[in-house]
Amino acid sequence: MRAAALAAALAPLVLAGLSVPASAASVYVRAGRLLDVESGTASTGQCVLVEGERVARVEPCAAPPPGAETLDWSAYTVLPGLIDLHTHLADTGQSADVAAPLKTSPQLTALIGAHNAKVTLEAGFTTVRDVGTYRGLTDVALRDAIAQGLVPGPRMFVAGAYITSPGGGGELNGVVPNDQLPADMRLGVVHNAGEAREKAQYLFDHGADFIKMIATGAVLAIGTEPGQIELSDDEMRAVVDVAKAHGSYATAHAHGTAGIKAAIRSGVHSIEHASLIDDEGLAMAKKAGVWLVMDIYDGDWIDEQGTREGWPQEYLRKNRETTQQQRDGFAKAVKLGVRLGFGTDAGVYPHGLNARQFAYMVRYGMTPAQAIRSATIDAAALIGHEKELGSIAPGKFADMIAVTGDPLSDVRVLEQVAYVMKAGAVAK
Repeated sequence: MRAAALAAALAPLVLAGLSVPASAASVYVRAGRLLDVESGTASTGQCVLVEGERVARVEPCAAPPPGAETLDWSAYTVLPGLIDLHTHLADTGQSADVAAPLKTSPQLTALIGAHNAKVTLEAGFTTVRDVGTYRGLTDVALRDAIAQGLVPGPRMFVAGAYITSPGGGGELNGVVPNDQLPADMRLGVVHNAGEAREKAQYLFDHGADFIKMIATGAVLAIGTEPGQIELSDDEMRAVVDVAKAHGSYATAHAHGTAGIKAAIRSGVHSIEHASLIDDEGLAMAKKAGVWLVMDIYDGDWIDEQGTREGWPQEYLRKNRETTQQQRDGFAKAVKLGVRLGFGTDAGVYPHGLNARQFAYMVRYGMTPAQAIRSATIDAAALIGHEKELGSIAPGKFADMIAVTGDPLSDVRVLEQVAYVMKAGAVAK
């Protein structure tokens, strides 16, 4: 079966994260406090009836329906499964060894991805948007393995590879001459708008859900600078056009102000990082309805752990030059009412620690309710699945987590998740 046909056949399963028909079993979940992410309030005495993969009813607790299994989560706050919009599950992770992605075979990379998926799910993230891997299409394979029930993990939406300029922020620079890298590590390298269009089409044909462009240089890439534009306006517009033709969208990695504005003008759906965004860029994003996904926690991890482990000095310098500006820009975006989605860049720091970012979002201007919303109903809206994900409501997938304490008072309680349910099945 051709890859495109296989992807189409798996699409309903990918969303559910399952490969077999939903069980007819009923589960009655007794919540201590049930968080409504739409209103930002919590109520007591509520129960959730789950039928198969989906929520059937949310109601005042009573006797469970005949034959229903009861889950007593009455000691916990129950809220929707969390969504991380910027992960790199299907990759080796960041380290001092720049060559690690090349030294790691595609087979081992896939197994590492399976491990990353499991710990991410157990941390309460039932859905992720995986925004690129050095080993192209490894994320597609991982997504489909999770969908078929072969490995546990979150529901995944994947980019397939990076659309990047030669030697740009999406390339594995500084290891061997780039033209000697394996073909699967250069699936998205483009020289002009025509190639950008062809490569975007190739990725959709081979199972990508959306397209990720590297519009500017990167912090964690040799020989590129965050403020430097790396894709032309024509190249970005070509990718956006292909994505729209597939009923999808393109997102842009963009640190620098000029690159952010160029990406917005090209029609991207979201901007990743937005580290050096200025007031004009914020206004443009708000007017265009473009989402910002700003990973404001991991700058501290890079500085502390990267220094301790001996990461390249170039990485550490660029991180120091962008971290505080990014956080200041985030604070301005909150005040201005720009659309903000929760994304961590997990893989830069260990998977499973994704929830550490919530406290930073609160520190830089969000209320706990806003931060939680950015990782639930707002994140679901960004990926275009708010009718099925992001809140606990009849008809939606039964993705729920339980935590001790009140995340509306102390958002850090989300860093320790007691129970996880994904599509009606308890995963932790």
